Amino acid sequence: MSKISIFIIISLLILSTGCSTKGSRTYTSYSSEKNSYSPVVNKKDYSHPTMRPYVIRGIRYYPTVVNVGDEFKGNASWYGSDFHGKLTSNGETYNMYDMTAAHKTLPMNTIVKVTNLKNGLNTVVRINDRGPFIATRIIDLSNTAARKIDMIGAGTAPVKIEVLGFHSKGQKHVPIQQELKKIPQDQGMNGFALQIASFSRFEGALTTQKKYDNTDGYNTVIKDVETQRGRIFKVWLKGFRSEAEARDYLALGNFKDSFIVRED
Repeated sequence: MSKISIFIIISLLILSTGCSTKGSRTYTSYSSEKNSYSPVVNKKDYSHPTMRPYVIRGIRYYPTVVNVGDEFKGNASWYGSDFHGKLTSNGETYNMYDMTAAHKTLPMNTIVKVTNLKNGLNTVVRINDRGPFIATRIIDLSNTAARKIDMIGAGTAPVKIEVLGFHSKGQKHVPIQQELKKIPQDQGMNGFALQIASFSRFEGALTTQKKYDNTDGYNTVIKDVETQRGRIFKVWLKGFRSEAEARDYLALGNFKDSFIVRED
């Protein structure tokens, strides 16, 4: 075999390997009809595996809960036939003709409106995968969704993303406060803990709880407290065997403005 033939074979193998490591994408049955999605995230989705922190290329990403109306700006990209039929992060099968997209941190099944800031065109998609893992891009659209906003030729486009709701078959439209009342209101601490944060919105407390759970072997819980100023969600780091241990950990300064609490 000639040196030229060997070089061609090696080159083809390298190209093939590169394509196989791009990642996986998805399939969805999302319908864009009015009232086909809920204004709240189903609480069972809070602990779904796709909401756990993950690391890609040395960067740790923290999936988070968002609110209807939240907006983000950045660059969009798209993916097509190379991923058609492959699995996505949430186990679906990618269909490039579906109205879906990948996002690094939005909950799966989040419904977003994507507006191309260059031409004003917009489309609605459902998040069902993770990506794109390029710092300058915030969303990866399916082939069809990208066509809707006329960005196929350019490959990327500056966009605005607006959260519209959350798709879940059979889910009722329940105000967030009513949904939270179903969550246990009190969690025993049995000893000393550190209060590391407090929020007026449950989503912020949930994000912090997930981010710092199992830090140095300690666990986090959310305390739901009624105050004169309204409902407050406190995040506590628990598991200290004594007040001395809690004070020693507090002295490390890992959490700014944290303090020791105790519940009998």
